[in-house]
Amino acid sequence: MNVLIVDDNKAAADLLRELLTLQDHEVHCSYCAKDAMDAAAATDFDAALVDLVLPDFSGAELARRMRADQGGKPLLLVAVSGYGKEDSGDAAAPGLFDHHLQKPIDFEALDRILVQPAAR
Repeated sequence: MNVLIVDDNKAAADLLRELLTLQDHEVHCSYCAKDAMDAAAATDFDAALVDLVLPDFSGAELARRMRADQGGKPLLLVAVSGYGKEDSGDAAAPGLFDHHLQKPIDFEALDRILVQPAAR
């Protein structure tokens, strides 16, 4: 699976990339929303793990833009946050994210998510 990780915490993003690479995923990290949009325009990702709090604009806004730009291709979007799903504000909007993981990430839960096909 080709996975995009978007997190402004470089150490956390890079560690997650290493773990997913060990599981034979192709992984790209972006550390802000703008870089993630550029990466998504250049590469077809199967999944994106998106931190909800980013320095340039919110992870929820990034997810909206990625959904709009996907051109009908399925994309599994996973919100990643220090907040619980009920505390994540507009990121919990129906249809925006397929899943929500709270930090620190439960890697077994992430594994189960990444074997599922994207809903859209």
